[in-house]
Amino acid sequence: MSVDTDQPTKHKIKAPSFGVQVIIGLVIGILLGAFARSAELDWLTEVLTQVGSIFVQLLRVVVVPLVFLALVVSISQLRKVTNAAKLAAQTLEWFAITAFIAVVIGIGIGLLTNPGQGTGIDISQAEASSTQGGWLDFLKSIVPANFLGMSVSSTAEVADAEVAVTSSVSFNVLQIVVLGIAVGGAALAAGTKAEPFLRFSESALEIFQKLVWWIIRLAPIGSAALIGKAVASYGWDLVRPLAVFTVDVYVGCALVMFAVYPAILKLNGLSVKRFFAGAWESITLAFVSRSSVGTLPVTQRNMTENLGVPKEYAAFAAPLGATTKMDGCAAIYPALAAITVAQMFGINLSITDYLLIVFVAVVGSAATAGLTGAVVMLTLTLSTLGLPLEGVGLLLAIDPILDMMRTATNVAGQSLVTVVVSKRNAILNRDRYDGPNPSTESDAEARPAREPATV
Repeated sequence: MSVDTDQPTKHKIKAPSFGVQVIIGLVIGILLGAFARSAELDWLTEVLTQVGSIFVQLLRVVVVPLVFLALVVSISQLRKVTNAAKLAAQTLEWFAITAFIAVVIGIGIGLLTNPGQGTGIDISQAEASSTQGGWLDFLKSIVPANFLGMSVSSTAEVADAEVAVTSSVSFNVLQIVVLGIAVGGAALAAGTKAEPFLRFSESALEIFQKLVWWIIRLAPIGSAALIGKAVASYGWDLVRPLAVFTVDVYVGCALVMFAVYPAILKLNGLSVKRFFAGAWESITLAFVSRSSVGTLPVTQRNMTENLGVPKEYAAFAAPLGATTKMDGCAAIYPALAAITVAQMFGINLSITDYLLIVFVAVVGSAATAGLTGAVVMLTLTLSTLGLPLEGVGLLLAIDPILDMMRTATNVAGQSLVTVVVSKRNAILNRDRYDGPNPSTESDAEARPAREPATV
């Protein structure tokens, strides 16, 4: 008697990759937002708003220790990198080069389309933004007010003869960057005496990276809520007066991301397809979260695991780029916004003004350091040109729509620079960069639970 030893084959249902989950979340969010708007379901809009806010709030909780520890550890790790000073200098150099190209594109699009003419917006109702960004404000903001770069603000509301005081705590990410670099440099200079502190910092960084990864696993839900809230809240009626400006920002960012960046990659002998395949996860998350800093763990992981950037260099360049490398928010957007505001108020810009826009974009991009938004950079540009700061208020209504594309461009540029600098210094892992597409089935199976790259 023969025994049939064949066992039925068990087919495991594979979960979609993280990037696919985020895309699914985007589609679901768009459908929910459109339904909420068309059916006027305020409760659904409120649910989407609250869920999205919770996701962003969770990211905010871990941003401060994550950025600080990442910079402290990365600065100390630079001693293990050959030509560390050269790498740092080239990183800043390429930040400036790509920012220059981006701002020139922004100015060019603005001159061709005249986005501020014929908007029909009543400028008499314009109010200056409460957030200001003059050069003195920027220089003052670099100097930490306390060790945590923390500030507390209070607001009072009077209702039924009762006063309710609400306090909120905010962090200046740029000050945290300065503190992290300073502490890391001091630890490096202290030598062996700082080893216990550095070991503690490395251990703490591992813990916070794990926490961030748990939060990022919620990104498909967060992305659905954030994009859904945007669709439900900002309809065509709100966008119509600034439709040309909105299209200009998206076209400008698209030109930089899908024309300028590929050209730079080709000039450096790198595959465009492989770059976007490796960085797409972080670019997508940046689009929905509107936060370069919040996307930092995914960006850094993509740099090392997908694009072959050395961990020691990525640990330095990724936090620095997440807080200072802003081609979308600090170059394209303020250039177009300045032209739009000038045209709204009937002010003619001179060649000198356009040169100042370029200067502010290349030199002052660190002023955009933060979780979301580019209001500080915009007010910095307008104040430098002597344009009415009330123009900021006219553009704020649609800022979340614009910020999605701007942030995606920022993150793509941050990844691009690290890859290019690594290639030019012969430290890029070409086997990993040119290897299998990380979104393929075989690769997803080999790495089913990838987490942020450690320092």
